Amino acid sequence: MFERMPAEQISYIFENTQDAVCLVSPTGVLLEANPSAEKLFGISGDKDQKIWDAIPFVEGNDDLIQLFIDAVAQKLTSQESIVDYVSNDGTVYNLHVRLTYFMTSDMGVYLVVITDLTKLIQVRSAFARYTSPDIADYVLTTEEGQKRGGMTQDVTILMSDLRGFTALSSKMPAQRLIGLLNHYFEAMVAVISRYGGTVIEFLGDGIFVVFGAPKELPDHAERAVKCAIGMQNAIKEVNKWTEENGYPELAMGIGVNSGIAVVGNIGSEKKMKYGCMGQTVNIAGRLESLTIGGQVLITDHTRKKLTGNFEACSEGSFLPKGAKYELRYYEVSKLDDLAVDTNYSVIVWDECEKQDYMLHILQEKKVEATEYSATVCKISTDKKHALISCSYDLKPRMNIMLQHGDNRIYAKVIKPDYDGYIICFTSVSQDV
Repeated sequence: MFERMPAEQISYIFENTQDAVCLVSPTGVLLEANPSAEKLFGISGDKDQKIWDAIPFVEGNDDLIQLFIDAVAQKLTSQESIVDYVSNDGTVYNLHVRLTYFMTSDMGVYLVVITDLTKLIQVRSAFARYTSPDIADYVLTTEEGQKRGGMTQDVTILMSDLRGFTALSSKMPAQRLIGLLNHYFEAMVAVISRYGGTVIEFLGDGIFVVFGAPKELPDHAERAVKCAIGMQNAIKEVNKWTEENGYPELAMGIGVNSGIAVVGNIGSEKKMKYGCMGQTVNIAGRLESLTIGGQVLITDHTRKKLTGNFEACSEGSFLPKGAKYELRYYEVSKLDDLAVDTNYSVIVWDECEKQDYMLHILQEKKVEATEYSATVCKISTDKKHALISCSYDLKPRMNIMLQHGDNRIYAKVIKPDYDGYIICFTSVSQDV
């Protein structure tokens, strides 16, 4: 290759490339090194030494030294690896090293080309923290990742949200609120990563996750449901931390739906983001809004894609916005050997003084003006549920607000009871 190039061209490339370039004899003696190599290894013009002797013998350089020794000892014709390198001044580099053996007119030599990946890896690491590793790989390593546009893909969407967090955030100092959210997100993202999900974005206290894009996953529905179970079970450890650090207990609801969605880069040439949109996403969000803390609800679309041993503790149906027919959903109890580590079926009641309230229906988090009379008859011992009577025919999964003076209770209707309706609190005023 080099014999066909003019000598002055070879010399110019050798002297001016930013890559460290060395010529090494078959026995490992460093014959030539360009300025970039001299700077990287801190070597002088006297090159008559083994190339591994030019590398500081400090912890962290073992892989690089061994790479050169193995190439010479095993007479390898080519070798390529990404290794760490610690210089004499303690700087840590990430290097891509390529060794190629070829014959010149009078002898054989190793051509060593070393590319410094340190800044690229730092950028990639920072980018992955602001998006997700899968999206970072998609943007940085694929041609499609640099362009606007999308494609339809069969995926599973997971939407999670903390219950009552809006009211909680209005009472908490910003620094403590961020500390709480960071700890919660750290725990949830660890579970999501374990099952191969890609975080599209954090929506306040909610998490929008896709399984099956940008990396295709044949078992995306199975992974999403198992991830949802894992996230719910991880909340117990999060709440141990919240109790130890003076935070209130957290409760999360999760909705999962499978189907065709549009995935890809959305935005302008100056600013783009990887997104996921369509009815499949909308239904997952709608289903999540039906949950109470501790629940995982999945649609029938997702249920039909599961191949493992699935168990549901309840089921129901809802009418998605713009749809003509109701869609069936299931509350997940177990999938294979993973079970939701909560039990909301057994409620122990405390007797309490009955309290009258005005009840308002919530439609997509907006409080309707119409008032209905309601009475709180019983409170559960864990203060999470109540039994109420009401002048209005309430439906399961309906969101309501109970108001008495300035005191407000936000709740979700669980089911009718012979004495009225069982509700689950989602947010309660501090004075109640």
